[in-house]
Amino acid sequence: MTKMPALSEWRPGSFTKNFSWGPDQGLRELHEIIRIGFAGELTDVPRQTFRDRVAKSGRPDFIPINFFLFNEIKGGVDFLVVDELVFQALNFDHSKRFDHLGLYAFILSMVGNWRGAADYQERPAMWAFHYIADRIGIQANWDTKVVSADDIQKFVGADKRYVAKTSRKLATNLNFLFHIGGLNEMISRHVERWWVDAIFLTLDRLIETRHIHKQEVNSERLEAYLAASRFSDISGKRSTEKDLALRHVVRLFQACGERLRFDDDNVKELTNVAFDEIEHWLSNSQEPMAALHPTNLRIVKTIPRACAMLAQRAGFAVLDLDTLAESSLPELVRNNLQKALASLKLKGIAPTMTAAALMKLMREE
Repeated sequence: MTKMPALSEWRPGSFTKNFSWGPDQGLRELHEIIRIGFAGELTDVPRQTFRDRVAKSGRPDFIPINFFLFNEIKGGVDFLVVDELVFQALNFDHSKRFDHLGLYAFILSMVGNWRGAADYQERPAMWAFHYIADRIGIQANWDTKVVSADDIQKFVGADKRYVAKTSRKLATNLNFLFHIGGLNEMISRHVERWWVDAIFLTLDRLIETRHIHKQEVNSERLEAYLAASRFSDISGKRSTEKDLALRHVVRLFQACGERLRFDDDNVKELTNVAFDEIEHWLSNSQEPMAALHPTNLRIVKTIPRACAMLAQRAGFAVLDLDTLAESSLPELVRNNLQKALASLKLKGIAPTMTAAALMKLMREE
């Protein structure tokens, strides 16, 4: 298995500048800049076009494009790439869930390349990555009460990999970012929706970083890549529930076509079914849908609508977001199973257990 590149130097870069994100708004500024820069479209955009659009709004762009979004050089042109963070920003209003995913993207510190970028800028915030993975995750067992500007400064200042004259401004900015992003709310041992989104985001960026495309690896290899990225060390307390859920989410990611999930035409090819069957999902709405796994009703993933059939093939129930918000999840899963059993009966396949028994079995899996 190929290892993630070991970077020998940590540099603060432009993170020490004042990025002026208000203390009571979470990462709303990031959310709005993504919407402006991508012009509401799930399409890769030239980096300069993104910058021009944001400049018209009077907002600074160097923090979002250098520390949060993913960059790629295509045909000699710098692009900002659509991934799970962009999908969430464009399809949903600003929320704490977005803040947590945005903060996770920063901590992951995997932002790709652009022309003229220094080597360290591919992973520009490794000081934050290691502070969370090593100091908070391993040493403090996710006790976020130890997080402070002083603690951050002490951590980076003691590491020979940190290359800068001072660490104070970095420490105060990072502590502020942890506060507005809600780091103290990201520690749960239970599966949460931002955590499920973070698996997709990490895989999106690993695939681009490793240049793995069109499902060239199986789900077990993707799980190995996640482990090598130290996903579980930077995404809150680890648990058996999370470890089991991760496998289902990785399979869903692959079933949905990985990064091809953002392109309806590619999704239609992956389904290998009649066009009108996909149109069934797209006819009344273009809104994303929710996929949930019956073994754990906390495993909820919003997906592009065209991916609904693919999610079902991966063992997920799919439903509209309004239905998800308004309904009892156990009842929804029970109804899905009853419909599946009825479909089997129509085909002459006799089930050997009731929907309730099947649901109980899947919960115990």
